[in-house]
Amino acid sequence: MITLLSRLFIPPDGRDPAALRKAWGILCGAVGILLNILLFAGKLLAGRLAGSVAITADAFNNLSDAASSAITLLGFQLAGQKPDAHHPFGHGRIEYLSGLGVSVLILLMGWELLQSSVSKILRPAAVTAAPLVIAILCVSIGVKLYMAFYNWRLGRQLDSTAMRATAADSLCDSAATAAVLAATLVGHFTGKRIDGWAGLLVAAFILWSGVKAAKETIDPLLGAPPTHEFVSRIRELVMAHAGIIGIHDLIVHDYGPGRVMISLHAEVPASQDVLALHDEIDNVEKELREQLGCEAVIHMDPVDTDNALTEDIRRRVADLVRCIDDAVTIHDFRMVSGPTHTNVIFDAVVPYDFRLSDKTVEEKIRTAVRALDGSYYAVVRVERSYT
Repeated sequence: MITLLSRLFIPPDGRDPAALRKAWGILCGAVGILLNILLFAGKLLAGRLAGSVAITADAFNNLSDAASSAITLLGFQLAGQKPDAHHPFGHGRIEYLSGLGVSVLILLMGWELLQSSVSKILRPAAVTAAPLVIAILCVSIGVKLYMAFYNWRLGRQLDSTAMRATAADSLCDSAATAAVLAATLVGHFTGKRIDGWAGLLVAAFILWSGVKAAKETIDPLLGAPPTHEFVSRIRELVMAHAGIIGIHDLIVHDYGPGRVMISLHAEVPASQDVLALHDEIDNVEKELREQLGCEAVIHMDPVDTDNALTEDIRRRVADLVRCIDDAVTIHDFRMVSGPTHTNVIFDAVVPYDFRLSDKTVEEKIRTAVRALDGSYYAVVRVERSYT
């Protein structure tokens, strides 16, 4: 269905990635609204015929899903707007907000269903399983599985948290409807009134789905680190240039899908021509934009690679720092000699939630550097990685 509609409403060529993403989001949102409204009407009828609170609650869950699809559609519509004077980084984060809105609706529906299910457990009533009721529930399970499939596939293809949240919700809906179907059949054929317990199970599925979807949309809004794969691709692309001998202080700024900016420090030999190095850095920024679709700002850090003593001490200090913990690294290393002592200056990067305090790390590093030579004094700044 989605494939057929895409041929009608989404031109195969001539669209930039942002416009294509917007078109897919609007199409999937519109299809979601239509299918969920049809499921709501069918389940509401089935719930009335069967006298089942679980089926009726499941119907209203589909109604909330229709609202969620409307939010997703609106989110893609707004997120697809071009940057303007008030929002120079674009409107991509609106997609994250729409995903958060979907997760809030999921949680609210789960809470309402939980309350009605507890009420049905305390005051159970018999349910009937007419053929029409069973047919409606079976069709609903199939439709929701289909929705989960195409939303998950497109969510991965477009890297859309809103679509992945919708896919997770659809998958939980299919499992919840299956539980309702099982409870209806058990109640009809055995007389056991477990309709309320089935509703409780459905509520648990819905609440779990809502919490998971909320986390996935809140994390990028708060500033989650980039994926390891994305960082590796940046590092490989930058380090492929012969004039660059190392990178550090990489920061990825996520302003929504397709709106990514990065900044990093590139270590370059201090002895090389600065204009040639600047040209090389420009080429790196261009490649990052063309291959990864992100704007890049690169700061050059000159490194004295011709001083054998400095290079030897740098390697020895790096080894000493790794003795504290393998995860600790150093960068921006330089030595400044004076009449009475030599300042060994560098930054040390430690993981978040490191077992030692920054002050303790500094003291350990100063002691280790002093042990190399009594005239060496470590001037070290402890920092955290943004990746």
